Amino acid sequence: MPQQVPTVSVSELPEDAVILDVREDDEWVHGHVEGATHIPMGDVPARLDDLPEADPLYVTCRSGGRSARVAAWLNQNGFDAVNVAEGMGGWEAAGKPMVSETGQPPFVR
Repeated sequence: MPQQVPTVSVSELPEDAVILDVREDDEWVHGHVEGATHIPMGDVPARLDDLPEADPLYVTCRSGGRSARVAAWLNQNGFDAVNVAEGMGGWEAAGKPMVSETGQPPFVR
């Protein structure tokens, strides 16, 4: 049975939340939270030194599935991680600010 992962909705995120975005590069470039750390899900175990120091660390993806798996893994490995339930889709739907790396207006793909 999967372990329960601490989860918050986009609306519950604190203003100063430290965010880890585990989407793939092609998703990240189109729109992400300014100041978030980007480490694709498959790279997280090899890049623990790149994780921002935060208690807790809020993990997001597009819709909350990948980030839930990463948050569970991080928690099992001694980190304090919280899943962002609706992911970047929820962030975009809530009208929260995003930036892109493409020179185009940001969006979630």
